[in-house]
Amino acid sequence: MQRIQTDAAILFKMVYEGMRRAEYPVDEILMRAGVALNRVDDKARTPNHMQVAFWKAAESVTGDSDLGLHLAEHMPLYRGQVVEYLFLSSATFGAGLKRALAYQRLVSDVLDASVRVIDDQVCLSNTTAFYKDTISLRHFTECFALSLLRFFRFVTDGKFNFTRIDFAFTQGASSAEYERVFGCPVHLGQAETRVYFDLKIMDQPLWQSEPELLRLHEQLALEKLQELARSDLVADVRRAIGETLESGEVSLETIAERLNISARRLRTQLSEADTSFQQVLSDYRARLAKRLLSKTTESVERIVYLTGFSEPSTFYRAFRRWTDETPVEYRKRKQAAAEALNS
Repeated sequence: MQRIQTDAAILFKMVYEGMRRAEYPVDEILMRAGVALNRVDDKARTPNHMQVAFWKAAESVTGDSDLGLHLAEHMPLYRGQVVEYLFLSSATFGAGLKRALAYQRLVSDVLDASVRVIDDQVCLSNTTAFYKDTISLRHFTECFALSLLRFFRFVTDGKFNFTRIDFAFTQGASSAEYERVFGCPVHLGQAETRVYFDLKIMDQPLWQSEPELLRLHEQLALEKLQELARSDLVADVRRAIGETLESGEVSLETIAERLNISARRLRTQLSEADTSFQQVLSDYRARLAKRLLSKTTESVERIVYLTGFSEPSTFYRAFRRWTDETPVEYRKRKQAAAEALNS
């Protein structure tokens, strides 16, 4: 079952602030990308596929083929997040990096970075291909690489530098522009994204190191990862419900079997996520019914079937409980609001 990948909300906020500082036409870019402006104040993680629409829209509006590099120069540093706290609480740069990699999912689901030592160099690579389309792949990767460089320089008081960068895409900026931005050779068309730096920086002491705070930050990071795992479970249950709803065989047992876990385990895990199977099922049915009534011309009888109810009367009672309206009243109200908006 394909899980929706998400990014930490801070990434969108950093990009938004970078666009604002660079005096890009922010509203036009977001509108063309189909991204709501209120995302700036949303603390929820953002679907990673939004990146694709954003980068395409941003290049189209600005006409800047080196957008990822230039935007990153204006973005604020990655600050105020648990991964930063973990890093700065560590004794050395190397210890901070290894801890950050252990919790990299807190930044983005597309990150799968690892470190290996090659002679006197450290190679930090990401085996996951971020995006299939070259525009998003290039802009996101360049933007992330420069943001990473700026963060590493911040935690080492300016002592950190890349010695080489490999990018997987084949069309990029000029050598002079890469040299200006990164200060090192950049190679295109490589098997994966890699950045290299001197091994000796791994032993660089971090003056902010604090063992007691480190323990607290690690506990917080672990709790955050557990929150993500619980959210994943609820999302998996929702998707499994959607895939089996029309069959009329939606139960805790059938969904647990589909997810390849025991019904008892699923019940326990949902309880740990502060919900229950019936709550997830009811929420899914309510959202689906509302969407079908407001966005389609499907008959109520058809919607009863699509939402997995065996009897219309059961559906009507549930819908009244969800909205304090009948399905017909809800549809009329939504249609009237849509017509008023478009008139």
